Amino acid sequence: MNESLGFAHFLSQADAVGRGVLFLLLSLSVASWYLIVTKSLANVLAGRRAAAFLRRFWEARSLAEAKETLGRQGADNAFAETARQALGAAEEDRPQQGLHRLAAAGGLGEYLTRVLRNAIDQEAARVEHGLTVLASTASAAPFIGLFGTVWGIYHALVQIGMSGQGTLDKVAGPVGEALIMTALGLVVAIPAVLAYNAFNRRNRIWLARLDAFAHDLYALITVGARAKGPAGEARQLRAAAAR
Repeated sequence: MNESLGFAHFLSQADAVGRGVLFLLLSLSVASWYLIVTKSLANVLAGRRAAAFLRRFWEARSLAEAKETLGRQGADNAFAETARQALGAAEEDRPQQGLHRLAAAGGLGEYLTRVLRNAIDQEAARVEHGLTVLASTASAAPFIGLFGTVWGIYHALVQIGMSGQGTLDKVAGPVGEALIMTALGLVVAIPAVLAYNAFNRRNRIWLARLDAFAHDLYALITVGARAKGPAGEARQLRAAAAR
């Protein structure tokens, strides 16, 4: 009787539907664990790169020095890419370049706002990648396992009806094997639920930090542009005359 309760015996006795359910649960488990491992490593690496970039960025003496540093080391994280796009938009505002393109219509402030918002939206779409699979696994796996349980109990009842015996030794094995599907469904779903919630929280914090950095960039670039405008030049001339 101990052999009849084993998992190997369950696999050997499962029909095409039972094996299909088992294969589906196994596929969902592999996909979810692949996403959990790869996204966790990517998030840790992105956090370290972002911290290093922000430290270098705020230690720079000017936006020109920050852009030069960014050009040497490249944009290997969302903060660096946002800064690269923002500084590029400010570079296009120079008189010799001119904002003659439709994308730059409305002046530097409007153009920079669109560039920064687009960078944040792109990062939001990137960090959302894979979460749909985790959410689907978390919600569907228990019901898939429940379907396997119902299917197994159905076959157990058919076997009991054919044998005409409903004793415990006839029921325990088939019902226990059927309940394996429920356990498998929970084993697949629980890590997906926990990972989905953890990634969602991390993404909210990450995007909030990126949004705050975009606001800082906007202030630095627009204030610098105003300081270089006619009013800024007049102040510099008055200061030179006073000296």
